[in-house]
Amino acid sequence: LSSRTSAAEKEMGGAEKREKQYRVHQGFGDHHGGVTGAHTYFYTDEAKCDQHMETFLRCIDASSGSSEDGFSAIKLTALARPQFLVRFSEVLVKWQRFFHQMAAEEGQAGRAVLDTKLQVEKLQEALANLGIASKAESQQWFTGENLGTSGTVDLLDWNRLFDSRSKLSKPLLIPNRKTGQLEPLLSRFSEEEELQMKRVLQRMDVLARRAMEKGVRLMVDAEQSYFQPAISRLTVEMQRRFNGSQPLIYNTYQCYLREAYNNVTGDVELSRREGWHFSTKLVRGAYMEQERERAAQMGYEDPINPTYEKTNEMYHRCLDYVLEKIKQRRKASVMVATHNEDTVKFTLRRMMELGIHPSDKKVCFGQLLGMCDQITFPLGQAGFPVYKYVPYGPVNEVLPYLSRRAQENRGFMQRANRERDLLWKEVKRRLLSGNLFS
Repeated sequence: LSSRTSAAEKEMGGAEKREKQYRVHQGFGDHHGGVTGAHTYFYTDEAKCDQHMETFLRCIDASSGSSEDGFSAIKLTALARPQFLVRFSEVLVKWQRFFHQMAAEEGQAGRAVLDTKLQVEKLQEALANLGIASKAESQQWFTGENLGTSGTVDLLDWNRLFDSRSKLSKPLLIPNRKTGQLEPLLSRFSEEEELQMKRVLQRMDVLARRAMEKGVRLMVDAEQSYFQPAISRLTVEMQRRFNGSQPLIYNTYQCYLREAYNNVTGDVELSRREGWHFSTKLVRGAYMEQERERAAQMGYEDPINPTYEKTNEMYHRCLDYVLEKIKQRRKASVMVATHNEDTVKFTLRRMMELGIHPSDKKVCFGQLLGMCDQITFPLGQAGFPVYKYVPYGPVNEVLPYLSRRAQENRGFMQRANRERDLLWKEVKRRLLSGNLFS
C-alpha cells in the first residue's frame, strides 16, 4: 500500500508541474521568439482568421492544379485565437491527468498509455467517494455512452466520456489536489471561448470540404506543445468527419517530444475503434529553443527529448509502429517528412521487410523545396510518392523562413556541398557520353 501511495503522490506532483505547461504566459504571448524552423501567425481578430482561411483556400486550389494527390498544409493558430488553444489544451490535459492519478492510486503508475485500465466498478466507487458523481449517475454515464462494456475503462474511453459530459449543463468536476475541493473542469471556458471552438471548427470544415472537392489532402501542422493537445483534438474531430472512406486529413506528430509515441499509438487505436483512416505526417520538430526556454521559466519538465539521437530513436519508433499497422491492412497512411538520409533508408528497408509496395501509396516522402534533391529525385524515379514542400508568401516573410530552416537542419551545408558534387558528377557524365540534355 505504501509503494502505491508513493507512486500516486509522485504522479500527482508531476501532474501539477506538467499542467503549468498549458497555462497562458504573458512572456510568450509572441510565440515567434526562439522559433527557428516554422512560420508563426499573430492573432488580430476574427476577420483576420477569415482572411487566413481564404489564403488557405487559394493554396488548396493551387495544389489541385499543380499535382496529382497533392497536399496543402495549414496552421490552426492562423484560424483561432492562441489563448483559446492554450486554455483548451489545459482542460484536456487536466482531464487526462485525473485519469492517470486514479490509475496511480490503483498501482498502475508508469504503465504504457493503452495498457492503463481502470476497473469500472472501482472507478464508480472512486467518483462517488470524491463527490464527483453518485454511483447511479456514473452508471448512467458509462451505460449511456456504451463505455466500460469490457468491465474496464482506458484513456480513450475516458476521453470519450469527456466529450459527452462537456455537452451537459451540469459542470464536470475534478478534485483540486492542493485544496481537496472539487472544481469545475470547464470553469475557464467563457461564452466567447465556446464561440471560438465553433468558429475554428467551421473554418476547418470549409477547408476540408474544399480539399475533398479538389482532390487535395489537408495537413494540419503541429505547433508549440502548449497548443498541441487542442490542435490534435480538433484535428481528430475533422478526421472523424472526413477520413471515413479516404485519408483526407493528416495530423502531424513532432518526434522530438517525449510523449510522441504515446500520442501516435493512442490515435491509431482510436481510429481503429471508430473506423476511420489514421493519416499522419511525422516530423522531428521546429520549436525546440522556445520550448526549453518556456519550460525553464515556468518550472515544468522540458517536453523535448534530451538529445538529437533520442529524437531519432523516437522518430523511427513511431514510424515503425505506423508501418506495422499498414502491413496489417489497417486504414493508415504516413508522410515521412525528413531531410535525414538515415531515416529515409530506414523507411525503405522496413517497407521492403514488411512487403509495403510504393504503388500502395500508403507511404510518401516530403522535403522542402530546394533542399535534399539527392533524396527527392531518386525516390521519385524509383516510383515512391514524394513531395516538395513549397513555402509561399511575400518575399520578406519567405526568405527569413528559408534561412531559419537552413540553420535548423543539422549538416545542411555539408549536404549542400554533396548536392553540388553530385550535380557536377552528372554534368561530367553527360558531357562524356554526348547526352548533355537527355
